[in-house]
Amino acid sequence: MKAKNAKVKKPASKAKVAPKKTNKKVAKPAATKKVAAKKVVKAPAKAVAKKVATKKVVAKKTVTKKAPVKTATKVVNTNSQKTLEASLLELIRVTSTVIPDDVQKVILEALEREEKNTTAEYAMNIIKANIDLAKKKSQPLCQDTGTILFYVSHPVGFEQSKFTKLIEKAVVEATKKGYLRQNSVDSITGQNSGLNIGPGHPSIHYHEHAKNTVEVKLMLKGGGCENVGAQYSLPNTALGAGRDLDGVRKVILDAVYKAQGKGCGPGVLGVCIGGDRGAGYIESKEQLLRKLGDTNSMKVLADLEKEIVETSNKLGIGPMGFGGKTTLLGCKISALNRLPASFFVSISYMCWAFRRQGVELAANNEIKKWLY
Repeated sequence: MKAKNAKVKKPASKAKVAPKKTNKKVAKPAATKKVAAKKVVKAPAKAVAKKVATKKVVAKKTVTKKAPVKTATKVVNTNSQKTLEASLLELIRVTSTVIPDDVQKVILEALEREEKNTTAEYAMNIIKANIDLAKKKSQPLCQDTGTILFYVSHPVGFEQSKFTKLIEKAVVEATKKGYLRQNSVDSITGQNSGLNIGPGHPSIHYHEHAKNTVEVKLMLKGGGCENVGAQYSLPNTALGAGRDLDGVRKVILDAVYKAQGKGCGPGVLGVCIGGDRGAGYIESKEQLLRKLGDTNSMKVLADLEKEIVETSNKLGIGPMGFGGKTTLLGCKISALNRLPASFFVSISYMCWAFRRQGVELAANNEIKKWLY
């Protein structure tokens, strides 16, 4: 039995070998199939990749087709810029040719105060006629259209450089139309470009404010009144003026007396107490942006403003220096901090042709409101 069992084992071992051979033969086709499978898989993958790539290119072309939308936006901006240029041009025209209501009111009141049939009354009547004629003909109130001073109050994120270019463009156009005289001269060569554009011309001051609107104020300050501006350093022993408000009063009245009729009076004073020399003059000019009928928020300065006007009108200088009761139309005073070593009083004189106006711009850059 054991021998039978041994014989049976031998075929069994052969049976084991047979499947091994079968496995090897099967392995080869299997390998071939795997290769084929790889090729089949790779081919569609590449094809899909190409299709995807093609789709991406199409997507890029679609983005390029959006260009016309950008062009449409530019057209809107261009229209807005043209509207702004027109608004700035109108601001210049009105400032140059129409006296503000608050100034005209004070001038007419001064005319009524002057004695009848005097040179002072005659001078004030000429001023009134000048105002009426300039407005009627839309021509400059004075042949000297002066230094062009812009004060722009704007919200956060405002593009000052772009706005400056549009202001300059409006100034050139206003000069061509005759609203402004060709007033800007190169200080080194003496040449006049005839465009009113150059270093410092126009003078533009930007101020950021909390409002969402843009306000543009313009002041045209003639050379005659600019020439009689003054700056004093206290104490001033010649005038007996110390470093106090009485000393300030003395130097302001000295400036009025020295101006006489050379500043095309009756005039308006803008005064800054303190600051340095540069800041003092800037602040004194900005005081001229206040309306003549307003009241200073600081009582001590409000009292000083009133006293300066009343005292000046008793000096007998009068309109154009011809004598009379009207030497000053108004006085506006402010104060800045100073260094212990310095005490400046800066005085800006404005002539009767007080050309100052302002506008608030709407969102589309049209004039929404006149400020004076």
